[in-house]
Amino acid sequence: MTDLSSIAPRDKAEILAQALPYIRKFHGKTMVIKYGGNAMTDPELQQDFAEDVVLLKLVGINPVVVHGGGPQIEQALNRLGKKGEFIQGMRVTDAETMEVVEWVLAGEVQQDIVGLIHHAGGKAVGLTGRDGGMIRAKKLKMLDHKDPSIEYDVGQVGDIVAIDPSVVKALQDDAFIPVISPIGFGEENESYNINADVVASRLATVLQAEKLVMLTNIPGVLDKQGQLLPELTPQQIDALIADGTISGGMLPKLAGAIDAAKAGVQAVHVVDGRVPHSMLLEILTDQAYGTMIRSH
Repeated sequence: MTDLSSIAPRDKAEILAQALPYIRKFHGKTMVIKYGGNAMTDPELQQDFAEDVVLLKLVGINPVVVHGGGPQIEQALNRLGKKGEFIQGMRVTDAETMEVVEWVLAGEVQQDIVGLIHHAGGKAVGLTGRDGGMIRAKKLKMLDHKDPSIEYDVGQVGDIVAIDPSVVKALQDDAFIPVISPIGFGEENESYNINADVVASRLATVLQAEKLVMLTNIPGVLDKQGQLLPELTPQQIDALIADGTISGGMLPKLAGAIDAAKAGVQAVHVVDGRVPHSMLLEILTDQAYGTMIRSH
């Protein structure tokens, strides 16, 4: 936990006073948080994250956590002597890999997060897309970036067909914090591994969330000089993609963020998860700890 004892009482009061208008504004609203990167693997940052989520719940905001688990899946596959294979940044998921994905995400990773939140004084419930029939999916059609006539078979990687958020709403109404693994199910009851950024973005849209917060391993969206862009509109992002400022792994993250913003999520925050309590600071203070994408 970050040490607050060194802060003068007057400064503490000032911090709380600054947070008050934001707490009032977001009271009763839903916030979807995509949890990943260093915030998910560094023990101190894990604790900070859990405390932030519990604090949001205590002041009357409804956090919903969606998590990834790429490094943890990679470790588990290595232990089994299986080599991870990627096509255009997407993990090829055969039946055996899918089994590993399920027990790592819905077992180990999810239960760690639930335990951290409980330890910080909250009440969390772990879910996958199967629970309450939440995430219906189909096999993802992956076309070659350069030649769309070429289609790759990436196995049990899913594309979302529909999200039924009723189980999430039921838990929220009952003072629980939902923690969701990005696993969907298909028409034949088969499982699908789905990109966690995509699940978080679509869930935020379906829940009509006030905010979508994406914890990453970068300060936010940067310009060509490497300077943080604290605020953007979807139109500005389109221009930054067109001129090559935004590329690589940032593209899929921002595609989901833009979709959510255009579909009515008031603001999407791409936040530096390596900064202690960055999520709280971004939401409840005037200071920018990442990039905010406004819906208009």
